[in-house]
Amino acid sequence: MMNVAIVGGGITGLSSAFHVYRLAQEKGQKVKITLLEATNRVGGKVQTEKREGFVIERGPDSFLKRKPEGLELVDLLGLSDQLIENQTGRSYILKDDALHPIPEGSVMGVPTRIRTLLQSDLLSMDGKVRVLNDFFIPKLPDFEDMSVGEFFKQRLGVEVVDHIISPLLSGIYAGDIYKLSLKIALPQFIEIEKKYGSLIKGLSQTTPKKKTSQFATLTGGLSDFIEALKKSLEHSGVDIQTGVSVAAIEKEANSYELLLSTGQRLAADQVILAVPHRVTEKLLTQASYLHREDAAPDTSVATIAMVFNQDDVRMDKEGTGFVVSRLEDKAITASTWTHMKWGHAAPKGKAIIRCYVGKAGDDDIINQSDETLTKIALDNLSGIVSIKADPDFAIVSRWPLAMPQYPVGHSKWLEDVRAKLAVDYPHVYLAGASYDGVGLPDCIKQAKQLAEQIIQ
Repeated sequence: MMNVAIVGGGITGLSSAFHVYRLAQEKGQKVKITLLEATNRVGGKVQTEKREGFVIERGPDSFLKRKPEGLELVDLLGLSDQLIENQTGRSYILKDDALHPIPEGSVMGVPTRIRTLLQSDLLSMDGKVRVLNDFFIPKLPDFEDMSVGEFFKQRLGVEVVDHIISPLLSGIYAGDIYKLSLKIALPQFIEIEKKYGSLIKGLSQTTPKKKTSQFATLTGGLSDFIEALKKSLEHSGVDIQTGVSVAAIEKEANSYELLLSTGQRLAADQVILAVPHRVTEKLLTQASYLHREDAAPDTSVATIAMVFNQDDVRMDKEGTGFVVSRLEDKAITASTWTHMKWGHAAPKGKAIIRCYVGKAGDDDIINQSDETLTKIALDNLSGIVSIKADPDFAIVSRWPLAMPQYPVGHSKWLEDVRAKLAVDYPHVYLAGASYDGVGLPDCIKQAKQLAEQIIQ
């Protein structure tokens, strides 16, 4: 029998356990799986607050449909009948204290419709002309990787980076896009530029014309996803231990012993480390190459979800929310009008406005009190959304060091690290948001790939 230890009970760890067991069953192999989670609950950043008919996500509120691993796992868990898609609506960018529609047809801020670009107030005429130069400037010389900011600056100009692309990416990475790896964050744009020579031309030919929902969640919230995973694992005999951390990993001849915070030792043939990279560094003490001097620290973020009577909140713009220009003097980085985006989130006649704070260079803000953060959110919304009464209640969620930063060259560094680990720590694997993508489908994909590797 093969003993598999999984360290970390977030979506990556849970998905790893699920796919290892599933594939072992298909291959007729016997496997014993132990999942260790340092906190008192599994699910990591996925946490849903259900109160008075509201479904409020403390962490991620959905997952991308175009990445199939999320939908596949939902189906395997028998939850497909609970799927709900986001309601499509206009989104905005806050610039010069006013809301400007994101040009229709934009893909990550890159325009595909010239008319809507020319009609937009987000860019100056010089900025628009610079964007259209994308049709005429030559392809960039071959490169392995570069920053997201530099890539789009060279193709489209600095204005579109500052006022459209950067704010759109801030909700995903909460970092400096002039340090963020293009190869990890948006690899598809490298291929489009190489193939078509123009981002606008390439995206115009490859992007569906009809606007459709891009995200999905469950009617009861994403915590139902976690609960279904947990129940499936428990039913399969997976040993889930919460409140148990790993103090050290000791290498034996052909296996490992994990020293647990309980004082016990756990033997394992295969080890999956589904924890933040800073935790992995402390556990694999002989692998000094895990440390990166050039990597920015993970960014801390917080969300403030405020509940109102719908009559007390007036949106001058029809839509689902806005992101904030990189140059705007605001503490919040985005605001979602959750009741407009997700029909299941609020009872009839109620509204939820969710604001986000925390970004590179300004993540100490999450240490403010709940009352202060709520006041900051309300003050930042003043003049943008008409709010006539205090919130019925507010839920503040803090996520210290939650957003990994991928520096330029991250992909090559990770490839080298994994090659060295295969020699120094064979059958120890790295997975999770620190490595190959921050979204739920990205983490699930990593888990599935590792499970296939382990069972093979």
